[in-house]
Amino acid sequence: MQEGSYDSQFGVMRIGLIVGFFVVAYMLYNLTVSIYDNYQIEQHIAEFEKKNTELESENKEKLEDLQYFTSDEYIEKVAKQNLGLIKPGEKVIIIPEDDLVVLTQSEDTAALAEELRASWSTPKKWWKFFFSYNPYKA
Repeated sequence: MQEGSYDSQFGVMRIGLIVGFFVVAYMLYNLTVSIYDNYQIEQHIAEFEKKNTELESENKEKLEDLQYFTSDEYIEKVAKQNLGLIKPGEKVIIIPEDDLVVLTQSEDTAALAEELRASWSTPKKWWKFFFSYNPYKA
């Protein structure tokens, strides 16, 4: 009978060990799921903090723009540029454009001829060079 009780004790221990194994496995599974959920939440928090920082900088920039566009200096600048208004006592100075270049008829014709020659293909340029008028010959 002792041998039978040993087998029954071993069977109970085996069942207890198996149940314990499943309890530990279930706890490890729950721990893993909890850690993963925590990781995802931290990722979302980091993403929201990044967006929050971007929105704060955008808000700061827009506030600075608002302050600039509502300032007296900007309003005065727009009034002078777009409406041609001046303050009492101010004088307007008009600066002529010095970059305006006027070509004579011969210079204009020469420039057009040079543009036309630049648009020719290479074989046509060689043909004109040897058999026609060559502006590069002395």
